[in-house]
Amino acid sequence: MEFLRPATWDEALAAKAENPSALPISGGTDVMVELNFDRHRPAALLDLNRISELTEWESGTFDGPDGRPVEGEVIRLGAAVPYARITNELGDQLPGLAIAGNTVGSPQIRNRGSVGGNLGGASPAGDAHPALLAAGRDVYVEAQSVRGTRLIAIDDFYVGVKRNSLEPDELIRAVRIPVADGPQQFSKIGTRNAMVIAVCAFGFALHPKNRTVGTGIGSAAPTPRRAVEAEEFLAGELAERGLWESGGLIGPAAIQRFGELVSAASSPIDDVRGTAAYRRHALAVMARRTLTWTWNEYTQSLRSAA
Repeated sequence: MEFLRPATWDEALAAKAENPSALPISGGTDVMVELNFDRHRPAALLDLNRISELTEWESGTFDGPDGRPVEGEVIRLGAAVPYARITNELGDQLPGLAIAGNTVGSPQIRNRGSVGGNLGGASPAGDAHPALLAAGRDVYVEAQSVRGTRLIAIDDFYVGVKRNSLEPDELIRAVRIPVADGPQQFSKIGTRNAMVIAVCAFGFALHPKNRTVGTGIGSAAPTPRRAVEAEEFLAGELAERGLWESGGLIGPAAIQRFGELVSAASSPIDDVRGTAAYRRHALAVMARRTLTWTWNEYTQSLRSAA
């Protein structure tokens, strides 16, 4: 196995262009498991640890794929920023992702693992995916090659089990995520309380500025996915009943229906971690709970502002 160790981002892109099958490694929290169990044996490893800009983040205004600025403040998160720093430094701006990051493995794993690594592996059980999907449709993966930069909408990034839409010569440079304008939550169920892969997971976000909600389902379908009908149902309920303005009670019937629609959006399987029926049930429960938590937080913010 060849080991490539570029010192700069340009060198990394050149190495990837010359060796398209080279497997990028930074934190190594997923890659090393695959290697140790001999599940994957790439011809080359592309070590990105010397490229310091991958561990940096910045906030500002950035253009979307159409060249027009994305509305509002955006966090440009370097691909190798570890989960521990996301939780410690970006809890206010990216609360859903920060909560999700705090559930990843052990402290050692959270100090090495990153969103870029989760995206590169594209596992349906990756903890970052539900939070990224729930954060809105203006989340973009910044993919680069010697040919240039390409912005991939998060909805288009996942194409199959552990498969993403990167071209063979592309590397993930960063992820662009809008700063939260409302409460966000993340919930995960595992076979134990810590250091466990998700049996299923759910991300949820309220977006008061554009009167929408966001969802993300993890470990309950071939790819991470939204619960689109649930989003549309809840956004319609909140708008039709004037709840965005009043902060009134959503009511048990609407909360129950939201959970049912989230469950129906999944397509889980039976495996060693849980049955498909259990995953569907758990998703409905997590959807109801995260909706209740975020709505309580939203109504409290309205009262505080009054």
